Amino acid sequence: MANENLGNAKKAKNDEFYTQFSDIQKEMNAYLDYNPDVFKGKTVLLPCDDPEWSNFTKYFAQNFESLGLKKLISTSYAPDSKPDAIPYQPTLFEIESPGYDPEKTQTKGKIFTLTHDKTGDNVINVDDLEWSYLEGGGDFRSEEITKLRDEADIIVTNPPFSLFREFLAWLVEADKDFVIIGNMNAITYKEVFPLIKENKMWLGVTANGNDLVFRVPEGYEVSESDKLKAEKLGYVGDFTRLGNACWFTTLDHGRRHQPLSLMTEQDNIKFSKHKEVRDFGYSKYDNFDAIEVPFTDAIPSDFPGLMGVPISFLSKYNPDQFEILGNMDDHEEMKKIGVAPLSEEFIAGYRAVGGTGAQRAGGYWVGLTNPNRFPFKRIFIKHKQVNK
Repeated sequence: MANENLGNAKKAKNDEFYTQFSDIQKEMNAYLDYNPDVFKGKTVLLPCDDPEWSNFTKYFAQNFESLGLKKLISTSYAPDSKPDAIPYQPTLFEIESPGYDPEKTQTKGKIFTLTHDKTGDNVINVDDLEWSYLEGGGDFRSEEITKLRDEADIIVTNPPFSLFREFLAWLVEADKDFVIIGNMNAITYKEVFPLIKENKMWLGVTANGNDLVFRVPEGYEVSESDKLKAEKLGYVGDFTRLGNACWFTTLDHGRRHQPLSLMTEQDNIKFSKHKEVRDFGYSKYDNFDAIEVPFTDAIPSDFPGLMGVPISFLSKYNPDQFEILGNMDDHEEMKKIGVAPLSEEFIAGYRAVGGTGAQRAGGYWVGLTNPNRFPFKRIFIKHKQVNK
């Protein structure tokens, strides 16, 4: 259901999901714990934001001095550029500002900047934010926002789910550090996985497939089940819960360098908490010389070959401990690492037990037998050093 929920979020006309302050704070604290100077002297850009409502703006403005920021820039989309039908109401803050323009408030995005103590109270914080209308609608792909990207050192945001691929490419093009929220299943996208494989991007510290709660605009349609789950987590009202969200980043953190504590293959078969491993051990793929490891904590410490693991493995991935070789959604990559094309016989057996997937003979999906089936989204890894 979590996958379905995020899929629905991507299809929704309204991509506005406002991240909770506590979730932002926990994630940023993880980078600060590893490197207290990670933001020192840096210009931070928060694009695709909504500065008057955004907790990203609030967090970085509130902590401007303690983080040692040089400059904070936050931009928003113009209401008329958003593909939704929810009526827009300017904030009291904007209406009472000398720069308020009733026409521009609909057609232009806004930019908020923070660099100095404007109020004269000897503290640089949210009260010192200065704002104006952008020349355009605030689209990150515009020349105006791209110039701000080029000025920034670090980019932090929760981009629209529907534009995630394009937004990531926009970041990579500029070779900027970033911390962004996305969908866990995006890991196997062709635009995403090579960055992870080559250690140019990795998962953040918090969330990673656990529930994240987001505030949504008043009137936004939220499924009853997600609303109830948000309420159980203490969020009542215009909130939704997404169960497959994660952070993608280029900022280093301590979890990346913590080795996974693992048992040997035989000890897993004897003592694993997973009945599936205790009862059946490790299956080999029908068309690939590798073993299926259905749980990250069941990776055998002494197996020297290739292993297929769930994408959730990446939340525990230590690049000093493992090498990533490919993911099963990329058939060209699978072919290169030795996956054989599926046989007619295997597909016939798969159909005979009720299999209805799109897999076909000659394709490079990895298959399991007894019964014939296909695992869900596997990444293939091997130990850099086998521990007996």
